[in-house]
Amino acid sequence: MNSTKAVDLAIHPLTAWQGPLGLPDFTRIGDDDFAPAFDAALQAHEAEIEAIAGNEDAPTIENTLQALELGGEALDRVSSIFWCRAGAHTNDTFQALERDISPKMSRHFSAISMNERLFARIDDLYQRRDSLKLDAETLRVLEKTWKGFVRSGAKLDADGKKRLAKINEELSSLGTNFGQNVLADERDWALFLDEADLAGLPDFLKSSMAEAAEMRGQKGRYAVTLSRSIYEPFTTFSERRDLREIAFRAFTMRGQNGGATDNTIVVRDMLKLRAEKAKLLGYGSFAALKLDDTMAKTPKAVHALLDPVWEKAVERAAADQSELQRLATQAGSNETFAAWDWRFYQEKLRAEKFAFDEAELKPYLQLDRVIDACFDVATRLFGITFEEKQGIAAWHPDARVFVVKNADGSERGLFLADYFARPSKRSGAWMSALKSGYKLGPGSKPVIYNITNFAKPPAGEPALLSVDEAKTLFHEFGHALHGMLTDVTWPSVSGTSVSRDFVELPSQLYEHWLTVPAVLEKHALHVKTGKPMPKALLDKMLAARTFGAGFATVEFTSSALIDMAYHARPDAPEAPLRFEAETLEKLDMPDTIAMRHRTPHFGHVFSGDGYSAGYYSYMWSEVLDADAFAAFEETGDPFNPALAERLRKNIYAAGGSKDPEELYTAFRGKMPSPHAMMVKRGLV
Repeated sequence: MNSTKAVDLAIHPLTAWQGPLGLPDFTRIGDDDFAPAFDAALQAHEAEIEAIAGNEDAPTIENTLQALELGGEALDRVSSIFWCRAGAHTNDTFQALERDISPKMSRHFSAISMNERLFARIDDLYQRRDSLKLDAETLRVLEKTWKGFVRSGAKLDADGKKRLAKINEELSSLGTNFGQNVLADERDWALFLDEADLAGLPDFLKSSMAEAAEMRGQKGRYAVTLSRSIYEPFTTFSERRDLREIAFRAFTMRGQNGGATDNTIVVRDMLKLRAEKAKLLGYGSFAALKLDDTMAKTPKAVHALLDPVWEKAVERAAADQSELQRLATQAGSNETFAAWDWRFYQEKLRAEKFAFDEAELKPYLQLDRVIDACFDVATRLFGITFEEKQGIAAWHPDARVFVVKNADGSERGLFLADYFARPSKRSGAWMSALKSGYKLGPGSKPVIYNITNFAKPPAGEPALLSVDEAKTLFHEFGHALHGMLTDVTWPSVSGTSVSRDFVELPSQLYEHWLTVPAVLEKHALHVKTGKPMPKALLDKMLAARTFGAGFATVEFTSSALIDMAYHARPDAPEAPLRFEAETLEKLDMPDTIAMRHRTPHFGHVFSGDGYSAGYYSYMWSEVLDADAFAAFEETGDPFNPALAERLRKNIYAAGGSKDPEELYTAFRGKMPSPHAMMVKRGLV
C-alpha cells in the first residue's frame, strides 16, 4: 500500500493541524490521505534518527535524549488520528490500511531500538549518569530509555535482533487481525425481535434496541446486539429464558465461531511468539518480561494478590447461587440453573433484598448530567473547568469538543468525547490522546479523548445510563484527567505513561466520587420531573454497592488468572482454548459464570500488547484506589482541599516522572494492604 503521491508534511492536514482550537481539520482528511502521509512521516522520522545516531559530537542530554524525545512529531500526529479512527470509526478501507500499517510501524520502531550507533550514544549517557548532575525526572527518563532499548533487543547479536524484529512484526499483524475479527463478530450479529418478544424489558432498553434495529435496516423491530450496553440489560430483564440463552452464547463465543473471523489460531500463534520473545531477551516467561517494569515485578506477587481474592469470590458466588436457585424455583422454573439465568435472578434478588431494581435508577442517570458530574468533581478537586464548543468537526458527528481551563482562566488543553455505540466502533471504553502534554522544547498542551459505547437513544430522547455505565464514564474520565493534569517536562513520562499496574489508579479512584451523596444529590435528577434521587433510593443504592460481589469478582479474577496462566509458562500451550478450560477446571470455576473476557475475544490481552500479562493490574490498582479514597473518608470531606492538592501533585500531575511507590507514598504516607480493597468489594 505504498503511495507515490508526494506529501508536504508542513502543510498536510494530518500533520499540520490547522482546524479550530489547534485541532486537526477533520473536514479536510479523507481515508486515502493516511497511507501517503504515513510513508512520508516514517521517512522523516528515519532521517531524524539518522541525524541523532550519526552526530559526531559527544553525546549530551540535548543532542541525544532530548532530540530522540522530540523526534517523530509528524509520525506522532498522523498516528494519533489514525489509531483514534481505527478504534472509533473504522471501515473496510481503514481496516485494510491497519493491516498494512501495523507491521510497518513495528519494523520502524524495531529498527530504532536496535540501532547500534543510537544505543551507543544512550549507553554513553547512561554509564556517565552519576556525573551528569541530572534532575530527578531527567535521570529517570534516561534510565527508562536505556532499559527500554535493552528490553527491545539492543544488546542482542545480529541474528537475535533480526529474529526479534520479525517476532514483533508478526505479533503486531496478529494483534490487528484479532481485534478486527472480534469487531466483525460483534458487528455482524444481531437478534431481531418483535413487540411480543419483549416481556420484562424496561422502556429505556426497548428504545435502545429499536434504535439499534433501525441502524441495521430493521425499522419497527428491536435488536439485541453484542454491545454490553444492550446485552447486559437484556440478559438482566428479559423474561424469555430462550432468548437470554441465545444472547449469552453469542456474546461468549465472539472470536470462536469458525471461519475467517475465528481467533483460535491467532491466539495460539501469539502465545508462541511471546514465549519465544521472552526467551530471546533472557526472561523465563513472557510474564517475567512484562512484569519486570511494574509495581508487581513477578508472577508470584500477582498470585499473592489474586489467589486469596479468588477463594473468597468463589465462596461468595456459591452462597449467592443457592439464593438465586431458590428464586428460580419459586418462580416455577424446573430447569437446571445456568449462566444465562444469573443476571436475571440476581436482579430479582436485589429487588427482594433492597426493594429497588436497576430500572428505577436509570431515569436519574442521564448521560449529560453524569458528564456534568464528572466535570463538577474535577472542578471541586482540582480547580479546572470545561467549556463545550459546538460545531467543531471531529472524527464522527457524535464526538464533542471541550476546552479545559485552569483556575486562573488560562487554557490547559482540550478534551474530546465520543459516547455512543455504532457498528464502526470497537466495543469497550477507553482514553487516549491526540497530543500529550509536556514542557520540553516548545512544549505541548494535551488533547485527550474518551470513547465509550453507550446505547444511543432515538432522536430527541435523553440517553440514560446504568450505574455500571455511569462508573465507566467516571473511570475513563479519571484516565482523561491523568492526561490533562500532567505537569512534567519529558514527553515519555507524560500523563498515563506509567507502569501498567499504576495506570488504573487515577481512573478507578475517580469512580468513588460518583457515589458521594453530595454529587448524586446535585446531578442525579429524574429525567421527567427534574427532582433529585429520593434519599430512600439513594440509601438503598449505597447499601447495595457490594451486592453481586461474588459474581463480579469471579468474572474479573478468572480472566486475570487465565491471562497470567498463559504468560507465566516458559512455553505456549499447543491448544489455548483447551488450556483455558483445563485451567478453569483446576480453579473450580463455577459453570454458571463466564469469564468477563474469554480468550477468543480478550482484546485487552490479544488485540495488541497492552494488558498481556497485565489484566491483574485493575485489581492491583484497586488496592491503591480503595486506600486512597479511604484517606478522604478519614477526613470526613470527600473534597478535602489539602488532600486534593496532594492527590493532584503526586498522582494526577506527576505522570511517570518518579517511581509509582514513591508517588503513592508521597500522597498517602504509606503503601496499602489488600484489606481495604476486599472490604470495598464486600468480600470480607
